[in-house]
Amino acid sequence: MPEAAANSTVTDASWQLPRTPRSAPHARQLLRAQLSHWQIDGEVAEAAELLLSELITNSLRHACAPPGHEIGLRLATYEGRLRVEVADADDRRPLPRRAAPGDEGGRGLTLIQALAERWGFCPRLHGPGKATWAELALPR
Repeated sequence: MPEAAANSTVTDASWQLPRTPRSAPHARQLLRAQLSHWQIDGEVAEAAELLLSELITNSLRHACAPPGHEIGLRLATYEGRLRVEVADADDRRPLPRRAAPGDEGGRGLTLIQALAERWGFCPRLHGPGKATWAELALPR
């Protein structure tokens, strides 16, 4: 587990993962371990895992990036919130779409909108691309 950076308001942990289908279950494993370390469990942990699953699946499925570009995973707590963030080398804006009843996909961002207190995206800190994030309120 990486060393978490901490100051008076933010605690975070981050990893770089290869752009392969195996990264999704690995990311969920990292999230569960980190949340356990931070003593975050219950509904918040379950929702965070679902949010991460959707974010990383979207990144793996839709981010057209050259080989060798990794996916960034970051978890942070601040001001009573938990942020789950996935960064990739794709500059395209993530947009929710309307899925038809028979569609097998297309509901990820709609699910994120429903579960998260708030969500969004921003330019990636290191290199090209974006970071898509979702936040949950932490119990007091």
